[in-house]
Amino acid sequence: MANPGYGKRSAPDQRPRKARDFTHLPPREAAIAAYLDRLPDGTDISVKTLAKHLPYGQCALRTALNRLQAAGHLRRGREHVRGTGSAHWITRTWFSRTARDDIWWATFTRGDVPEPHTSAPQHPTRSRAFILLAALGRTAPALSLSEADCAALAPDAARWFDRGATEADLLHALTAGLPPVVHRPAALVRSRLTTKLPPEPAPRAALRVLECGTCGAPGRPEALPGGTCGECRGESVRHRTAPEPTEVRAHAARVRAAAVRTPARSHT
Repeated sequence: MANPGYGKRSAPDQRPRKARDFTHLPPREAAIAAYLDRLPDGTDISVKTLAKHLPYGQCALRTALNRLQAAGHLRRGREHVRGTGSAHWITRTWFSRTARDDIWWATFTRGDVPEPHTSAPQHPTRSRAFILLAALGRTAPALSLSEADCAALAPDAARWFDRGATEADLLHALTAGLPPVVHRPAALVRSRLTTKLPPEPAPRAALRVLECGTCGAPGRPEALPGGTCGECRGESVRHRTAPEPTEVRAHAARVRAAAVRTPARSHT
C-alpha cells in the first residue's frame, strides 16, 4: 500500500467486471490492466513497486502503463484535498476498468462525474428530499402531505439541493407567509418549489489537474489527448524568447526621442 492519501484511485461509474474487459489490449497490457483492476484503492502502483510483483522490468511496465493511458484506462495528475482549508494537492493515478475517451476525462477533471458509492444500500431508502417533505407537516401542519404527494414532489425538491440549498433554506421557502387556510397543500408546495427555485450555482473551480504521462508536465485535459502533451507526441512547440537588454534600451530611447520632438498641444 502507498502512503495514506496516495496510490491507485478507481474512476467512478464503471461497468461491472467481466472476463473480456481488456481483450482489446495487447497480451502484456491486458495482463497488467487486469492486475491493476483487482488491486484495492490506495495500492502503490508505481513502476518500481509493480516491478517487484510482476514478471516485467521497469522499462516494460512504463511502456505498458503509457499504452493503458493512451487506451483510456489510466490518467495521472493531482487532486485538491477537500475540507482541509488549504491549497494542498496530492498526486493521483486514476484507473478505469471501462476505457474512457478524452472528453470523459476532461469532465472528470472538472469534478462533474459523480464519485462511486463505497457500499450499496441493503434496503431501499428514502431520498433526502422525500424525508424533508414527509416531515413538513411537523413544521407547518397545514402542509401535511401524503406518501404519494411526497414521492411526486421529491424530484422538484431535490433540484434545490442540487443547487446548493440547505434543508433550512427549503423549509423557509415552503412555510414562510402561509395563507390562513391551505386547501390544496400539495399544489401550494409544488408552486413554491418551482417559483422560488434558486439559480444555478456558479461553475466550480477544477478539482483535478492532469499531467503528461511521459514528462509529468501539468496541462488542461484538451492539451493532453491520450494523457500525453504535444511536445512528447513530437509536435513542434514554439518558445517565445525574451528580447535582449540592448533591444529594450534602444526601443526606450526611440520612444523618448519621439516624445521630445512632438510639440505640446495648446489649449484654448
